[in-house]
Amino acid sequence: MMRSSNKGFTLIELMIVVAIIGILAAIAYPNYQESTAKSRRGNAQAELLGLSSALERYYSQNNHYSNAANGGNDVGAPAATTYSVDLEVATFYTVTILNAGGSTANDTDTAQSYTLSAVPVTGSAMEGDRCGTMTLSSAGARTPTNPADCWR
Repeated sequence: MMRSSNKGFTLIELMIVVAIIGILAAIAYPNYQESTAKSRRGNAQAELLGLSSALERYYSQNNHYSNAANGGNDVGAPAATTYSVDLEVATFYTVTILNAGGSTANDTDTAQSYTLSAVPVTGSAMEGDRCGTMTLSSAGARTPTNPADCWR
């Protein structure tokens, strides 16, 4: 008598493979999303640090931060203005410079401090990011400080 040999997979074997793939995807996808968010955060932080460097160069020549764009550093006029930044950063963050002003409330020609901010763009992939708005001040203070790994 001749035995027939069946080739192929049983339904149980196929279901086990599908379940394993589902478990791996459930673990891998959130890690991938956090990795891309971390990369986008890093790009925004690099933009903030670059703007800070440009403002500090301007300050060392002029003894104030006002009108830094007119000093040859393409950072824009520091008066709550939105800046044209790297396209990849601009897709996910709105970068602004806010001046604290000079010795009087309306004295913007002698601004002695600034705060740079990167606000997640509404409707972008970074809108609900756990780090939210990132800021960098002229004194070097960075926010958010919690969670602690936002500025790593």
